[in-house]
Amino acid sequence: MAGKDTIVSGMAGRYASALFDLAKEQGAIDAVSADLDVLARLLDESEDLRRLTRSPVFSAEEQEKAIAAVLAKAGIGASTANFVRLVARNRRLFAIEPMIRGFRALVAADKGTMTAEVTVAEPLTDGRRSALAAALKDITGKTVEFDVKVDPKILGGLVVRLGSRMVDASLKTKLNSIKLAMKEVG
Repeated sequence: MAGKDTIVSGMAGRYASALFDLAKEQGAIDAVSADLDVLARLLDESEDLRRLTRSPVFSAEEQEKAIAAVLAKAGIGASTANFVRLVARNRRLFAIEPMIRGFRALVAADKGTMTAEVTVAEPLTDGRRSALAAALKDITGKTVEFDVKVDPKILGGLVVRLGSRMVDASLKTKLNSIKLAMKEVG
């Protein structure tokens, strides 16, 4: 795929590109994407799993054995499981989340879509998800898929990252702006 280097870069990008090429060759892009979505959700939900992937205290063998058990229990397919075990064996498990994001970006580019990262204070309803998708399509002219992260710390509103652009329409940021403006006045 032309321009793949501009979509992903660095060590995580190389791993993401390798997985993407393998998945495309096997005709398993959707299956690998679904598996990576499950893994990303597990990482979001488990502090212990994040600690396993990020801590240098665990040996490569310990990480590989533990992640293999997690992948088996989660029902992750062979291609994705083999990839993640290889990442653990090579002591690169700390970068699994950027690898997942890189893979998603390559899939989006292959499909002619874009991927946005959306942070909200509470889960999006189907109506709001549809409205956000329509608004992002109007802005970009492309279909935009988005990963939603829930972060109650933003209080309300949303933060959207689309490529190098970011729009912070969170209530927390707006309140901080008002607070700063009031300090300047008084």
